[in-house]
Amino acid sequence: MPLGRSFRWLLSGNASANLADGITFVAIPLVATTLTTDPTLIAGLSLAYSLVRMVLVVPIGVLVDRIDHRRLMLIANLARGALLVGLAAIFASGHGSIPLLYFVFAVVGILETAADNAGLSVLPSIVPADDLDRANGRIATTQLVADEFVGPPLGGLLFGIAVAAPIAVTGGLYAAAGMFFLALPRRRARVVEESRSSRTRFWRDAIEGATWLRGHRQLLSLAIMNGLASVAYLATFSLLVLYAGTVLRLDPTGYGVLLAVSALGGLVGSVVAAPLRQLIGYRWILTGSLALGSATMLGLFLTDNPFLAGALLAGYILHATVWNVCGVALRQRSVPEAIRGRINSLFKLSALVGLVIGAAIAGPLATGLGLPAPFAVAGLIFAAGAVLINVTTRGVRDR
Repeated sequence: MPLGRSFRWLLSGNASANLADGITFVAIPLVATTLTTDPTLIAGLSLAYSLVRMVLVVPIGVLVDRIDHRRLMLIANLARGALLVGLAAIFASGHGSIPLLYFVFAVVGILETAADNAGLSVLPSIVPADDLDRANGRIATTQLVADEFVGPPLGGLLFGIAVAAPIAVTGGLYAAAGMFFLALPRRRARVVEESRSSRTRFWRDAIEGATWLRGHRQLLSLAIMNGLASVAYLATFSLLVLYAGTVLRLDPTGYGVLLAVSALGGLVGSVVAAPLRQLIGYRWILTGSLALGSATMLGLFLTDNPFLAGALLAGYILHATVWNVCGVALRQRSVPEAIRGRINSLFKLSALVGLVIGAAIAGPLATGLGLPAPFAVAGLIFAAGAVLINVTTRGVRDR
């Protein structure tokens, strides 16, 4: 059954923005290598991108609840587009610099956080509640194809043509996404007016969202698990290249194939998430996805067979996709419209903090207990999470 014209516009805008994200993931570090060979400066781009999002994610959530979602998505993407087209012009003229690249990458991260939050918040207003799993599944499919399969090789190809080419194309894609979002319906005037007339202070609004989440047992457990899953993810995937070379004995080509195979698991997950949720309900699909995540991580801890490892990684990405699709849909169905932006920001903050912790513990775990050790820890985290979610989502409504 079609999900409606508004959803098609939203999906098209997401596709354009995700393709830009996929190009950026490869192109920006490549552009940086034309300016410096210092590994710290190049790696620092990702750090700056992540830190600025972590610092501002909660204030952005408050902003999302105060501004028409369509307008915010339009402005954020047009601003990203203009910023990157301007950066492309500067690099084409031979005046690019590392500080400029840092600044632009940080601002793009802020704008991305705002656009993504608004997109999550607007979806329940254009798709019926029973179709949210299916809608999120289609968005996940589009994101995987754009981010994993099309964007990175296209970014490398464009960089081979000219240093500024991938930056300019990315800017154009963000601007196109903004134009797609312009076709979305406006937010209901009543909600906007309530936000505008509110005289509470900015941070009081943020605290209000945190207080609401603390009182909602099911969503609070999802937010906690969101952070724990991020710890498990980066504790393992930050060392995956070493694991592939040392334990699985793969060369760089084999490592690339391993990543491609794992991404296929995500495509399967995005397709099966909605039908499975309708069949067994939120409680058991969320519990089952975490149990699968635990099994795949423990399997990777135990194996040195590259073929089995590829299947396990595909299973892991499948679990992550199902967890995200159904978890986001349950959140969208449960959170009142007036505070969706703030609740989305708290979930994002949980994930970002988890990523920082995961990156921090990966090295010590691998050094002290052996390279496969982080996979064992991740498996235990997911096993504990499966128990937590099974208990806290008892009685959750599936309709």
